[in-house]
Amino acid sequence: MTHSNIPQSPEPFWRSNIPLPTFDKLKNDITVDVAIVGGGITGITAAYLLTKEGMKVALLEANELLNGTTGHTTAKLTAQHGLIYDELINHIGKEQAKNYYKANNEALQFVKELIQEKQIDCDFSTEDAYIYTNSEKYVQKLYDEFKAYQKLDIPSELVHEIPFDFPIKKAIVMKEQAQFHPLKYLLALVEEMTHLDGKIFEHTVATDVEKGEQPVVTTRDGAKVYCKHVVAASHFPFYDGNGFYFTRMYAERSYVIGIKATKEYPGGMYLSAEQPTRSLRYTEINGEKLILVGGDSHKTGQGINTMEHYQALQHFAEQTLGIKEYLYRWSAQDLYTLDKVPYIGPITPKKENIYVATGYRKWGMTNGTAAALLLRDLILNRENPYTSLFSPSRFHGDPSIKQFLIQNFDVAGHLIEGKLDVGDKRLQELEVGEGSVVFMKGKRAGAYKDLDGKLHCVDTTCTHLGCEVEWNAGDTTWDCPCHGSRFSYDGQVIEGPANEPLKQVNIEE
Repeated sequence: MTHSNIPQSPEPFWRSNIPLPTFDKLKNDITVDVAIVGGGITGITAAYLLTKEGMKVALLEANELLNGTTGHTTAKLTAQHGLIYDELINHIGKEQAKNYYKANNEALQFVKELIQEKQIDCDFSTEDAYIYTNSEKYVQKLYDEFKAYQKLDIPSELVHEIPFDFPIKKAIVMKEQAQFHPLKYLLALVEEMTHLDGKIFEHTVATDVEKGEQPVVTTRDGAKVYCKHVVAASHFPFYDGNGFYFTRMYAERSYVIGIKATKEYPGGMYLSAEQPTRSLRYTEINGEKLILVGGDSHKTGQGINTMEHYQALQHFAEQTLGIKEYLYRWSAQDLYTLDKVPYIGPITPKKENIYVATGYRKWGMTNGTAAALLLRDLILNRENPYTSLFSPSRFHGDPSIKQFLIQNFDVAGHLIEGKLDVGDKRLQELEVGEGSVVFMKGKRAGAYKDLDGKLHCVDTTCTHLGCEVEWNAGDTTWDCPCHGSRFSYDGQVIEGPANEPLKQVNIEE
């Protein structure tokens, strides 16, 4: 296998497989009970739940529905979130660690029961989930994690082999987890929500909230949504509300390839304990198994040429299963909180009718569903056992202080480093399909030569807090190494916290 075998279009399997509905942009002011910003699993599920309760709901999506993190997931429905439960017991206590498991397990059961009730055809299947290691360093960590499972009454087993042709030393199995096609599932919820007169608006960029007893969501084009409650479910919160979320989270990118394998896939979902991570699961496509191979995560805007991550996954897939056909590649962005537990609830203690849901790490299918269930209860003023666990206002001395210092020192380092790196490439040196930091008109700029040979030049200063963005060759984007903002090759915002595009640089001047 060579570099030329890598598919050139970084598109996920999910969106290429089914037709998606389209919705108009919000053009006029409207009044509703709840305004939800973000059309991923949390936004759609919360909108569905609240419309079922008789509330008037408007869902605003900046781009196209299901085109963000939810559309780029590997779609595991599992409460097994890596080596997390022993860590949670040590940092937030046994009771809250058990609540984390229960919240995610209940989310899994909610999805399963809804699929059965509505007869949703979304490739749902029950699978065991494995964490495995072939590293002596991680054997004890797996033992500790298994003991944590036992303390929390999580159905599981410690095993010494998995059904692949590579050696392992130990593995933990969490029983009866699941996988599904996320877009097919969520489109069924969209259909029912709109049938109940819920409103969806695409290409509607929310920019701010006028706080108060009756908050108002303002949009880039001037239309406003008057409401009683606002939910920021836009991956990175579109509105910070002085919660300083950009200092309390960091972004990581990870990679997925979709292949048809020469060897038979044995079923199940697999995740390596050690770094670089390797994830395996399958889905059906035209009656054949498409194997999803993931991993190789790193902080956004940092690390090696991103195409090398796809090559690493390709090499692993070839060694493990053999590649008959290499069909898809894509990457995803995930947000991490200081203690690895999502922030779900009032955005700050003083803004009880403005809510946030973010920081799911790589486990948005269950965490995102748990968030929607909790948001429904908060908005309807119902009791929910997980309110304190997920409260965005919580603070744990360990590890929150340590992570806060680590992440913000890292930001400071990249801010300084970016200002010193002015680029050593010239515009005329760029090849077709190549992007790079260039030295132009005496200063740093970013340039990309598209497949038609047209040059696109931008100021590389991130419009969030002034860090210098870096070129992501795998996704043809400009990524900020400080807080994870991402921009298209021509400077348009793809991921926050930035909400303004990169400035254009005129080549002709």
